[in-house]
Amino acid sequence: MTIKIDNLKKTFGEKVAIDIEQYQINKGEILGLVGNNGAGKSTMFRLILDLIKADTGTVLVNDVDVSKTEEWKEWTGAYIDDSFLIDYLTPDEYFQFIARISGISEEQLQDDLQRFEHFMAGEVTGQTKLIRNLSAGNKQKVGIVAAMLLRPQVLILDEPFNFLDPSSQSVIKHLITDYNRETGATILISSHNLNHTVDICPRIALLENGHIIRDIANHNGEAQAELEDYFEVKD
Repeated sequence: MTIKIDNLKKTFGEKVAIDIEQYQINKGEILGLVGNNGAGKSTMFRLILDLIKADTGTVLVNDVDVSKTEEWKEWTGAYIDDSFLIDYLTPDEYFQFIARISGISEEQLQDDLQRFEHFMAGEVTGQTKLIRNLSAGNKQKVGIVAAMLLRPQVLILDEPFNFLDPSSQSVIKHLITDYNRETGATILISSHNLNHTVDICPRIALLENGHIIRDIANHNGEAQAELEDYFEVKD
């Protein structure tokens, strides 16, 4: 699915959160969104997902204006933060709820969850804890699995490496790249971790004060030096 942004602007008071004239994410791309705190990454994702209304401009997903219809939700999966979760359920109950409203059988659900068994590491499914009582890392896993469960053609993950231990960070990198290769899905992630972003994103957009100031090709990790220079990363 192609995502097209046209004259998109969002302000909060006098603060310009997003101001993007033209930008396109092509079908099947993995785009990494990077920038300092307050650069506009989460706001951009929320505008794409129609969670907040733009002051001006449009977001088209597969030529569908996300603000005019809910058709795009059928092929979109996302996890921004734990407000996406139903935290008074256990993870199993939450996945079963998603399956029921999507018309997926229990048998199919269990087959689908097998794809994430290594990532969940025996700490998510089969537990009696409510989601609200899970660790931050396991909440993150529930959200990511739920976003990917229905094999969406557009996948948006805001800071997917947050709260995860190094092993889980490595696993989710493989899950994202394998999923992209197997399905051809368009994937957008944001991250403060430059190494992980460079590892998995062939294209990286650098945001500053709501503007995309650089659109960097990263087919062989060549974005690393440019990003380190921008963020003044030192060894």
